[in-house]
Amino acid sequence: MGDACRGEAAHLERLTLEAFQSGLSWLTILNKRDAFREVFAGFDADTVAAFGEGDVERLMTDARIVRNRRKVEAAVTNARATVRLREQGGLVELLWSFRPDQTPAPRSLSHAATSSPESLAMSKALKRAGFAHVGPTTMHALMEAIGIVDDHLVDCHRRGSSGVWTGTAT
Repeated sequence: MGDACRGEAAHLERLTLEAFQSGLSWLTILNKRDAFREVFAGFDADTVAAFGEGDVERLMTDARIVRNRRKVEAAVTNARATVRLREQGGLVELLWSFRPDQTPAPRSLSHAATSSPESLAMSKALKRAGFAHVGPTTMHALMEAIGIVDDHLVDCHRRGSSGVWTGTAT
């Protein structure tokens, strides 16, 4: 998911897919990404926020996506919270407010973090704003997915690929 992430829908998509991925392989989610985009209306927050119980039931019968009721319901909850956040600057602004001054610079996989003080703070802020399925480890993965942090190893050819952080070390 290293492609550029711009705008509310793209950020809501990454947040939603990170929640669905929790406990599963990324390949499972990536193979279903087009279906997720279709059933969640391109992650248009207004459309998904209007989903009711009938929509949740419809999604629970769609084998093209991960059929986990808690995660489906969280996607709707999070769309509603995204709409409410617009009054305070919006989802994108909130997420990016947790960008650290420096990105991690792991030299080996054993040094790569799965959470951080920023992902914990982001998790708490999102929960206060009414979001669900946004634990600190999932939010750290989100931070990686949208480029807030670059956890690629220092000597990895993908380091700096988000365009947010450049170079091999900070």
